[in-house]
Amino acid sequence: MQIDILTLFPNMFEGPFSESIIKRGQEKGIVKIDMHNIRDYSTSKQKSVDEYAFGGGAGMVMQIEPIDLCIQKLKEQRTYDEIIYLSPDGELFDQKMANHLSTKKNLLFLCGHYKGVDERVREHLITKEISIGDYVLTGGELATAVIVDAIVRLIPGVLNDETSALSDSFQDNLISPPVYTRPADYKGWKVPEILLSGHQAKIEEWKNEQSVERTKQRRPNLLK
Repeated sequence: MQIDILTLFPNMFEGPFSESIIKRGQEKGIVKIDMHNIRDYSTSKQKSVDEYAFGGGAGMVMQIEPIDLCIQKLKEQRTYDEIIYLSPDGELFDQKMANHLSTKKNLLFLCGHYKGVDERVREHLITKEISIGDYVLTGGELATAVIVDAIVRLIPGVLNDETSALSDSFQDNLISPPVYTRPADYKGWKVPEILLSGHQAKIEEWKNEQSVERTKQRRPNLLK
């Protein structure tokens, strides 16, 4: 998979993308992630990318030209399955969407800033808008990092145990059951006996019951 990210602050991705699972995916050559600084496509001497909004109002707006120039250059190199803009009013990101996007070959993410982007970017250049929640961040970088992490870990070969992702919370609209490890008894806090029984069929039945019960208690909306 090829992931291209258009951003004003490429250094914000150094930490999240240079550690753990995403680092492993890149080292294996399963995913390639490239950052593109939108300022590099500004045609002004000051390399500015924002302007005041027509009609007034507080805050600056990201201009369409540098964004368009960058996207068009990248589209000369590859065809994108989706060109995604991170926005608070986009479609809410969930595990189903992560599964869907993980099957794509080329994805492009646009990270907004200030009061957002010129609306013509959304009307003519973007194919999908995503939100990670009903709140506002300083920019789209952190939201993009969250989505890329959720997607990359699902790509076959990235995780050492590919079945691990299949048992994650939300994969089947259920929250994952509780998990335990050694020691079996710590300060009198004991692991449920069923997990020590070695009876795999009964263990799986217990796990499913726990998942359903947890979902009822904590996220009943998922069962609808």
